[in-house]
Amino acid sequence: MADQLRARSAADVFDDHLRLAGEHRFTDDIERNVSPDVVVLERRGVFRGREGARTLARLLAEELPEAPYVYTNRLVEGRVAFLEWTAESDHARVRDGADSFLIEDGWIVAQTIHYTVEPV
Repeated sequence: MADQLRARSAADVFDDHLRLAGEHRFTDDIERNVSPDVVVLERRGVFRGREGARTLARLLAEELPEAPYVYTNRLVEGRVAFLEWTAESDHARVRDGADSFLIEDGWIVAQTIHYTVEPV
């Protein structure tokens, strides 16, 4: 199974990541799709490894609890992917979500994340 996951295309990894994130299955997503050595650049700083990814997932869940994500633009070219997204919870919303990804050997190895949380 692990070998099959590592043989996936960047598009397959990206689609799996978006599906699991959209279902708020962050733990599953991190284990399946995020490299143990991932580097994520986000407005709060640089986050490294799966622990960094878990921290960011927790912060997002706190900012937008159970909010449905709307993926407004998805692009994949080779090993690079780009996502624009929005989300709205009972008390907050994001209208400018934009993430970029570097995907290699079936893993997200680098990511940038941008979004602004606004009160509703």
